[in-house]
Amino acid sequence: MPLQWFLKYRPKTLNEVENEEDAKKELVEWIESWLKGKPNYKAVLLYGPPGVGKTTLAEALARDYKLELFEMNASDSRNLNDIRTMAERASITGTIFGIKGKLILLDEVDGLNARADAGAIEAILELINKTKYPIILTANDPWDPSLRPLRNAVKMIELKRLTKYPLKRILKKICEAEKITCEDEALDFIIEQSEGDARYAINMLQGVAEGYGRVTLDMAKNLVRRKDRELDPFEALRGVFWAKYYWQAKSAVTDTQIDYELLMRWLDENIPLQYDNLEDVWRAYDALSRASLFLTRSKLVGWDLLSYTFDLMGPGIAFASLEKKKPTYKAKWVKYQFPQYIQQLAKTKEIRDALDTLLRKIGQVIHASKDKTLNDFLPTFTIYYRKYQEKLDKELELTEKEKEVIKLISSFYEGSKAEIEEPEKKEPGKRRTTSYRRKS
Repeated sequence: MPLQWFLKYRPKTLNEVENEEDAKKELVEWIESWLKGKPNYKAVLLYGPPGVGKTTLAEALARDYKLELFEMNASDSRNLNDIRTMAERASITGTIFGIKGKLILLDEVDGLNARADAGAIEAILELINKTKYPIILTANDPWDPSLRPLRNAVKMIELKRLTKYPLKRILKKICEAEKITCEDEALDFIIEQSEGDARYAINMLQGVAEGYGRVTLDMAKNLVRRKDRELDPFEALRGVFWAKYYWQAKSAVTDTQIDYELLMRWLDENIPLQYDNLEDVWRAYDALSRASLFLTRSKLVGWDLLSYTFDLMGPGIAFASLEKKKPTYKAKWVKYQFPQYIQQLAKTKEIRDALDTLLRKIGQVIHASKDKTLNDFLPTFTIYYRKYQEKLDKELELTEKEKEVIKLISSFYEGSKAEIEEPEKKEPGKRRTTSYRRKS
């Protein structure tokens, strides 16, 4: 599978980064203050729209100053323990391969949810306070109220959208390196449609060039569409299932801000609705399963593997249907369904919240974690609760919803029990048998 051009031609040094002179100057001053042992800020927050080079700038800085880069995606490390374990290990331990310094990169901190990722912001602040190495955070939109403590603790550095001429220089260099003939008017059109997003512009250029071996204005007008700032789930699904070209399917999954795993659930729910042929359905689910594997590996090994996730989740599913090879193919209209998994979560939210607070209350009394309380103690607790309900209600200050949860759990355990009766007495001339039946 060919490497995506936006990865292949990613700037390796700060000098190669276009159009961000002010940001580069601030970043260099900050890292040199660290190297002198007198940093004004322990961390900086690079912020700006997608495709302006936030991660690229951090990687180029690490190369220029020969720093070992420790990179993790904050939005995929959903709790305090994940961030504390991985990031503190990097911030305190030494480097490898004889490298004298280290740079910690926490990507997509604006992907954290104040409620769902409770404790993550506090963990990052704790990391900033304790770190022995410089930290770079990145965000598309840092102005969420939940990120206010982070904004107060870091130096904010803005990256702006690329203007026409720097972006055109980038595209021309790629055309020369790939030996692709490109009309200036075609590059201007691609740049106009990209709205300053270098990654999108490069992906569009690659899509046209690989398909036809050259890039003309007519080709660009027929194939390149204006970049959507954000696709909703239904638009993303239509973009994948209705795609006629590789790049269209790839753009559908990369131009949405939907969480990768959530988008997989949307695709999982709607593949059988879009495809009628069982073999097409099989191929689509095979691609989706492989996309899930690459997503897991990208979290563990490196985010460069994320490109394969997009390839499989977008084009892999889009072209699972062999019908698309026919000139007369036309995608059928489908009313896409919201994932049932998400619907069930929404319906059971009150119950799950009540269970969470119940486990916390019990855990505080018996000095155990929520997981240990749930797995080891809760069955016993339901037995005690039947005998000492009034006393436990008062001591634990249980709410009506928590009491309802206890009754549900108790009925579940009662319903799952099966009584093994005593073996029947052997009568003359009869074989001895043992009867097992559920208690009525």
